[in-house]
Amino acid sequence: MPSGAKADPNAPAPRYKRVLLKLSGEALAGQNGQGIDYTIVRRIANDIKTVHGGGVRVSVVVGGGNIVRGSAAAEGAGMERASADYMGMLATVINALAMQSTLETMGVPTRVLSAIPMATVCEPYIRRRALRHLEKGCVVVFAGGTGSPFFTTDSAAALRATEMNCDALLKGTQVDGVYSADPRKDKAARRYDTLDYMEVLSKDLKVMDASAVSLARENRIPILVFSIHEPGSFAEVVAGRGRSTTITEASNVRGA
Repeated sequence: MPSGAKADPNAPAPRYKRVLLKLSGEALAGQNGQGIDYTIVRRIANDIKTVHGGGVRVSVVVGGGNIVRGSAAAEGAGMERASADYMGMLATVINALAMQSTLETMGVPTRVLSAIPMATVCEPYIRRRALRHLEKGCVVVFAGGTGSPFFTTDSAAALRATEMNCDALLKGTQVDGVYSADPRKDKAARRYDTLDYMEVLSKDLKVMDASAVSLARENRIPILVFSIHEPGSFAEVVAGRGRSTTITEASNVRGA
């Protein structure tokens, strides 16, 4: 168990010892899809606390789409894309600070590290520092994306999961796995239990962008996609249970 972590008797036994949780900005928003719903933040933070309490080293990458989405700002307002993306990166810092504050009110030591240096509010991203925080039992929240425009927070999540030597990358979404189409719009959409990385790319399933999937594939990091809106689902998936889609090497896929 990480130094500083307290065992949670309610936490399922973990299958993975070091994980990265990718949260979209929309996951933190209310019903209108904008802003921050602090009831939702607290519920997700409680799930993170449960997993952390089970002895798992947890890091988080959070998006900023509930505040500013760079691609939308560039297309809708005609902004220069790089500037729009930097706005989106700053939005991720707001969400990261909200998650940090909520976790710390629950007694979970948390550090925010940003790829865009802003020393007044959080630490700059330094890989060795982040690893040290994990070893000391802190939840590490990565903000600022990759620090470069034209990359999504999915790519940032795959990059940080690789740098942190994670056993798995978990993506909390609006639905309970990967589907052939949006199940909220297409009732005939097929759900997959398992997928190969190349199948995700060839079928353009859009669960994560191609660069993120490719990076996970190159480093053999399984991607698990689950619904972040089901209380306790994060702990269940980390324990190897619960409803999710696992994306891994073809040799490990057993019938979707």
